[in-house]
Formats: sequence, C-alpha cells, structure tokens
Amino acid sequence: MLIKILVALAVIVLGFVGVVAMRPSEYRVARTATIAAPAPAVFAQVNDFHKWEAWNPWAKLDPAMKQAYEGAPAGIGAIYTWSGNNEVGEGRMTLTESRPSDLVRIRLEFLKPFATTSSAEFSFKPEGDHTVVTWSMAGKVNFMAKVVHLFMDMDRMIGGNFEKGLAQLKSVVEAAPKP
Repeated sequence: MLIKILVALAVIVLGFVGVVAMRPSEYRVARTATIAAPAPAVFAQVNDFHKWEAWNPWAKLDPAMKQAYEGAPAGIGAIYTWSGNNEVGEGRMTLTESRPSDLVRIRLEFLKPFATTSSAEFSFKPEGDHTVVTWSMAGKVNFMAKVVHLFMDMDRMIGGNFEKGLAQLKSVVEAAPKP
C-alpha cells in the first residue's frame, strides 16, 4: 500500500514538473493607447524619468515611495531608482535606447520582492494628429518563475497598471498647452 502511495506521489510530482517545464520561458505584456497629441509631445513625457511621477501608476500605489535619479537628465543613460512598499518593491530603471518620437527602451531591474531583469519599451506611431503609444514589458522566466506564473499571470498582474499609466499619460499630454 505504501509503495502505491509513493508511486502515485512520484507520478504527480513528475507530472507537475513536466507541466512547469513545458511553460513558455519568456513573457510579454503590452497595452496600447491613442493620445490626441503629436509623437514628440508624448515621447518627451516618457524619455525623461522626472516626468513619470505625473503618470506612473506605481507611484500612486505608494505615495511614500523613495525615488532617486542618476546619470543623464533624460534619454540614454538616465537612471531612476525606487524603494517602496510591498506593492511597488524596489528596483532600478536605466534608459538604454532613445529614438526621438519613435522608441524608448528601458532595462528594468527588480530587486524586491524578487530579483529579476526585464525590458520595457514604449513605441510611438503617429496617426494624423494623434499618437498610438504601446507600452510593453518582456523578460525571461526561469523554472521557479514558471511555477509562480502557474498561479499568477503576468498579464493580469501588470496589464491593468499599464492601462492606468497610459490613461494618465494621455491626460497629462492632452492637458498640456499646445505649442
């Protein structure tokens, strides 16, 4: 009887390990919004970490969050660090690519609640007098993260915050005086 139980447990564990191993080793979350402003106006808000406070959805989750800026004031080499409550954690963003009115790419290093590195990207596509902005984040997933992703979907975890952030970015840009 004990051997049957042990064999059944081994089959369950092996099955679970097999399911986890077959999960994707990368993730990507993306959201898009259309903003009634030219691409340079939208790009300017994203390319400068100092301007993020006006629309960053995570800043609203912890008003007492500690923030610091290093490196270039904007564009390539700009660095933003934060440390906050359990909802925002601790990390560092480094702006690694900046193509005016086209693309901003960021290396995103999370330190807490768990250490991981991802890539965030903002793309800007002019459509008449509007700009279509896509905010995405992608990263690799190790075995333990695959286990976590069985129970916590990345799209559900951060997609809503991307939507809030894009809505706030839209409000900020559209409310700004027109040049």
